[in-house]
Amino acid sequence: MPEIKTGAQVFDIAFHPSEPVVFTGLLTGGIKAFRYDEQGNSQEGFSVRPSKRSCRGLATNEDGSQLFAVGKGKALHTLDAATGKLIDSRLGVHQAPINRIKRLKPHLLCTGDDDGVVKLWDPRKPEALKSYSHHFDFISDFMWIDGKRQLVVTSGDGTLSVIDVRSNKPTPFAHSEDQEDELLSIVPIRGGEKTVVGTQTGILSIFNRTSGWGDCVDRVPGHPHSIDALCALPASYPSSHSTILTGSSDGLLRAVQLFPTKLLGVVADHGAFPIERIAVDMGGTGRWVGSIGHDEVLRLTDLREVFEDENKDRDADEAVEGDMEPRNDDPSGLGVDEGSEDRQGENARDDDSETEERHKTEGGKDSDEDGSSDEEPQAGKRRRKGKTEDPLATDKKKKRKIRKDEVVADPSFFAEL
Repeated sequence: MPEIKTGAQVFDIAFHPSEPVVFTGLLTGGIKAFRYDEQGNSQEGFSVRPSKRSCRGLATNEDGSQLFAVGKGKALHTLDAATGKLIDSRLGVHQAPINRIKRLKPHLLCTGDDDGVVKLWDPRKPEALKSYSHHFDFISDFMWIDGKRQLVVTSGDGTLSVIDVRSNKPTPFAHSEDQEDELLSIVPIRGGEKTVVGTQTGILSIFNRTSGWGDCVDRVPGHPHSIDALCALPASYPSSHSTILTGSSDGLLRAVQLFPTKLLGVVADHGAFPIERIAVDMGGTGRWVGSIGHDEVLRLTDLREVFEDENKDRDADEAVEGDMEPRNDDPSGLGVDEGSEDRQGENARDDDSETEERHKTEGGKDSDEDGSSDEEPQAGKRRRKGKTEDPLATDKKKKRKIRKDEVVADPSFFAEL
């Protein structure tokens, strides 16, 4: 597993949307960029320190040309993502240290601080567009619903809120009930139909958009410690609609399947150091997942190796489907050739002739009058193996004579019914 030494504890990471470059925000206030290759080998790009206070959050603009940084210094810094040169610094944009930042649209950012205040920003304008203060504890994570233009916010106060960025109201569009647990991370699944929230007690809370945001619809236990980070799988993997990556304070990065719930395995191990952030490169569509803890190391894990069995199973299923396709000489696809049908027809005719001779000797004219010959060929066609006499029926025939109003038939015919 490739490791990138950062020289200090990492608080946040951000991947370039289209290039193999990763940015790290450090406890010292520094920001370092690293370029990596297909094998995970890395080389440091630039190292800058726009603030002496810790850098807690990073985000890039749409094309990756600019990097935004926030932290304990309560400022919003804009850097050139290629050189690390400081472009702009907005000081005192929050009253409390800023904990999170996320790009929502090409010209729309959101930030959240330790007091629960959320602000929306246009990088081209000096002042905040909107401010929300309905949370009273730290903002832990953001999730953007592009089709609805809604921002979902999780907080340490135990609630989740939904902000409609198009509305001019200072209140959220929806606000959940108190979940009686700190909400630390959030990620969408099933195309955004459901939302997974990581909590302090190690429970995954499931919210359903169609059921509203008032309360979770399901709770999935299993993690022994808090779930500090969540990340979705790239859509190229078949199980991405129901499988997520979880980073826990026990130092393990896990792959967890939901609906049905199943632990697929451990993706990375940071030892005794809690995992703070996880992210997938190339805008969430790449092959590398980066994870950081308190061990001053950025770990890169190749998702293709982790989900190699899934790709093999998919290829095997496709091969089996190809083998099961009907052949040209067998339209039914049952594997019966013409020769076998002819042989079955001959056997059926032989059975018919044997049955007719037996009836002539046993039933005589009575069998012909009652029309039993119509039933006998059908019994012969159903029977493709050797005949077995019913001992009970044989004994009865010996003890009494056959009456004229009875129909004589092969006992095996009734056994077949």
